[in-house]
Amino acid sequence: MVFDTSYLYYRAFFGVPSSLRAPDGTPVNAIRGLLDSITRLVEQYSPDRVACAWDDDWRPAWRTDLVPSYKAHRVEEEIPLGVDQEETPDELGVQVPLIREVLEAVGMPIVGAAEHEADDVAGTLATQHEGRCWVVTGDRDLFQLVDDDTRVIWVGQGVAKHAVVDSAWLQDKYGVLPERYVDFSVLRGDPSDGLPGVKGVGEKSAARLTDAFGSLEDLVRSALDGSGSIPPAIRRSIAESAEYILKAEVVVSVVRDLPLAAPPHLPLVPDARRVAALSERLGLAGPINRLVAACS
Repeated sequence: MVFDTSYLYYRAFFGVPSSLRAPDGTPVNAIRGLLDSITRLVEQYSPDRVACAWDDDWRPAWRTDLVPSYKAHRVEEEIPLGVDQEETPDELGVQVPLIREVLEAVGMPIVGAAEHEADDVAGTLATQHEGRCWVVTGDRDLFQLVDDDTRVIWVGQGVAKHAVVDSAWLQDKYGVLPERYVDFSVLRGDPSDGLPGVKGVGEKSAARLTDAFGSLEDLVRSALDGSGSIPPAIRRSIAESAEYILKAEVVVSVVRDLPLAAPPHLPLVPDARRVAALSERLGLAGPINRLVAACS
């Protein structure tokens, strides 16, 4: 089971009351919510391995070189030759290093990769794992990972209301197969990631175009040479967006072949002294101990 860590702690930060504080007054609502989410899902699905995918680079240059608008609206400060600073609420920012401390203390594998996002880590771990793998996220881009062995546990409406996304779910919801989800997403766009999509193409028309053409390359070629049955207005939009479409395909596609080691089998091996110290310091003994117990 692979957790999209930043998605989960962002959701926890906004979903758990900010009044939840450590004895010294430090906010701990994101930490508490993340721990509870992981514990609940591990208890429900009983995975044999767990890992927290980490954003070593939330906005890789190789993606923004292709599509400069990618996540541009979230940049607080551009860092030349480094990782851009993401705009983060102050009370969440102080919790992120503590989240990492707690996860390390309980023995949770934290997996990142230079110049890559947590999505790429999750994609690689899911691809290399033999057997059932669950990817926990609220990011629809990871629907592309669904196959016979991989399921996405989609928590976009909360962990309690999560959906288990398989091929049938995707076809029912969007009318596309998992292996074509990238094409569908590129055409539809994703404003939350700064990806505009193609003008005049919505969810339904994106699904129809994806179904009618074998690839984005085929669709673009057809729009440019006038072949195929594409409505005139949409044909013009595709032709005008041809370069964007082919670049966005690379941006949206999750990397699946990073040189990552597989996480060890459960149980976790916690550092008892660090666990005790952090439990007392943060006032989170219950949630921390429940996570350790769930992963034992």
